[in-house]
Amino acid sequence: MREKIPWAERINLRVLVFIAAVALPIALLFLWWLNEFLSGGIHNHGSYSEVDLKAMSSFNMNQMTATMKDIPEQWRGLEGKKVLMVGEMWAPNSADDSGRLNYFQLVYSKTKCCFNGPPLAQHFVDGNVVEGKHVYYYDVPVKVNGTLHVFVHKDPTTGVIKSIYHVDVEKVEPIDN
Repeated sequence: MREKIPWAERINLRVLVFIAAVALPIALLFLWWLNEFLSGGIHNHGSYSEVDLKAMSSFNMNQMTATMKDIPEQWRGLEGKKVLMVGEMWAPNSADDSGRLNYFQLVYSKTKCCFNGPPLAQHFVDGNVVEGKHVYYYDVPVKVNGTLHVFVHKDPTTGVIKSIYHVDVEKVEPIDN
């Protein structure tokens, strides 16, 4: 009968490297998820907060009767704060003759945001470019810096909520993939 080799003698450097190669990506993914879960989608960087647009839009809200109380407190708490948001621009027919924008909407993903029905007001951030700043349209993900405002804006003729998030845009930068 063969004698069993103790575990301490069976583990060598190759086995440890293999275990680390398998476990490290799983551990990093878990830590990323835990950080997002605990932060609630808001990462404070001192002078500004980085805001996760998908988390910011992931709540139910009646598109006709909602009030400020229906917007989660964590998002209302960003009123008047400097923010950085990463998303995609939507700006049909908004550029002037030089190609500059004075208004656009920002969404976390134009192709992924609205598979569960029509687009909702909380899925989009209205971006109004600060006077004196120059912003151009990019068809790639962008970083948007500005001051966030949270209020319910309704269409005066239909009563439908048009937007709840508004940002005074100071800077837009494309993200190179």
